[in-house]
Amino acid sequence: MAETKVTKQSSKNVKFIITRQDKPDSASYTEEFELPYRPGMNVISALMEIQRNPVNIEGKQIAPVCWESNCLEEVCGACSMVINGKPRQACAALVDQLEQPIRLEPMKTFPVVRDLVIDRDRMFKALKRVKAWIPIDGTYDLGPGPRMAEKKRQWAYELSKCMTCGVCLEACPNVNEKTDFIGPAAVSQVRLFNAHPTGEMNKEERLEALMDDGGIEGCGNSQNCVRACPKGIPLTTSIAEMNKDTTKHMFKRWLGA
Repeated sequence: MAETKVTKQSSKNVKFIITRQDKPDSASYTEEFELPYRPGMNVISALMEIQRNPVNIEGKQIAPVCWESNCLEEVCGACSMVINGKPRQACAALVDQLEQPIRLEPMKTFPVVRDLVIDRDRMFKALKRVKAWIPIDGTYDLGPGPRMAEKKRQWAYELSKCMTCGVCLEACPNVNEKTDFIGPAAVSQVRLFNAHPTGEMNKEERLEALMDDGGIEGCGNSQNCVRACPKGIPLTTSIAEMNKDTTKHMFKRWLGA
């Protein structure tokens, strides 16, 4: 049966097919739901309605579907899931713009905790590995920091929009259970913190981390990440820049500089 977009004229109900999983080690299964259509409805509002009245398409009372959300403004990144085959933010997914039936699945790159809830530990470990922070002693006032050139500040701000949603890792074919590739988000954060006037003190440590196993060499240049990023972060540009920086660092190391 051909899929059709939901309109006020074509349907008064919206059908969802949700991939569920009761426990981290249990098998997944699908469950169908049908909800009354409302103008302006998004995926999160639909999930909230299912939570209020957890009844499937067969009229059977079931356990409420579990998912994560916080800001509902595409800022926190918590509501990432696969919607109709594409990883994205559920809060920004309007029902009017989706094909029916709307299929919701957890992101497969990460371990499933329950239903649409995933464990992003892999992503946070990658950020720790590349030291994606600026180590400043906060025990006393350091005064104003060094100023960034406006041109640098503008592109660095774009990199700072990362909300650790995990969509770029889900879209990347090189991030999976068989590899330890840290993913595009961590690589881009290295570029961000290495560009900071204070953060560049630890520039070499971050480059060394990218040169280790599972680092930047794991990128296959598929460019899926930059197309999937909900914030439009230039991830492939960051990867290219970090490739240049790690190559320069490697030669300096060989030459003993």
